[in-house]
Formats: sequence, structure tokens, C-alpha cells
Amino acid sequence: MNPKITKSDPPESTELLASSIVKISTAMDKLLKEPGGLNNEAIVLLLHDCTKVGKPDIRAVLKALPQLRGYYCRK
Repeated sequence: MNPKITKSDPPESTELLASSIVKISTAMDKLLKEPGGLNNEAIVLLLHDCTKVGKPDIRAVLKALPQLRGYYCRK
């Protein structure tokens, strides 16, 4: 599955991109910490089943998602 990448005209603002990164990071952090929610391995299994992407690759992405804000956004 290869997603089609299109350029927006005009390009997205840095504020919008930063806001989106914060939302993704926060949502993943909440999902993993939510009592009674899915644990990390359940998410890995579901994503692997849907995409056939390797489990180590999925684990690497899931580990990075909560850290996106720290990597790419300045306060």
C-alpha cells in the first residue's frame, strides 16, 4: 500500500504541522496509558494484521509516536 503524497497549495503552515504533531503524540501517549485500553502488543497485532507490516517496524513507529513532540516541536 503506497499512499499518494500531494502538495498543498499553499503549503501547510509550521503552526498547523506542529499542532498536528502534538495531537498525534498526545493521542498515542493517552492510548498507551488509558486504563482498560489496548496495550502496546495488542496495537501491534492489530496493525500487523491490517497492514502486514513487520511487527518490529510497527513497534519502532509506536515507540516514536509519543516522542514526536520532543523531537520536532519547540516550546
